[in-house]
Amino acid sequence: MHDLTRRLEFSAAHRLHSSAFTAEENRTLYGVCNNPHGHGHNYVLDVTLRGEADPVTGMVMDLNRLAVLLDEVLFSVVDHKHLDHDVPWLKGQVSTAENVVAAMWGQLAEPLGPLLYRMRLYESAANFVDYYGPGREA
Repeated sequence: MHDLTRRLEFSAAHRLHSSAFTAEENRTLYGVCNNPHGHGHNYVLDVTLRGEADPVTGMVMDLNRLAVLLDEVLFSVVDHKHLDHDVPWLKGQVSTAENVVAAMWGQLAEPLGPLLYRMRLYESAANFVDYYGPGREA
């Protein structure tokens, strides 16, 4: 069994704000991340596939094919965008790293199928979240 990881880097803005809370509750909970105009991150996303290497090609998946898929499905949608306003599949969610990576999983689940094993989203050098898909454990 092999774990194959491709890294994607993108820059995006967002605002942590929940319609379930008052303005004051949002400011208290999210602090500076609740800035009305948003704030930005240089995100790093690791997409890990798990599978056996094909006996003929020697690959779990062609990394060039994976790179094109990630560019088309994710990078072109989120890079230099405001996640809360510009990304349709994040509408109505608080754009925490946890919600962002889960939504990204949803975009890749069909094209990658059972090969998709883990996604790790770095919001900063110090903070990241791992996601293994709905109902799955590490």
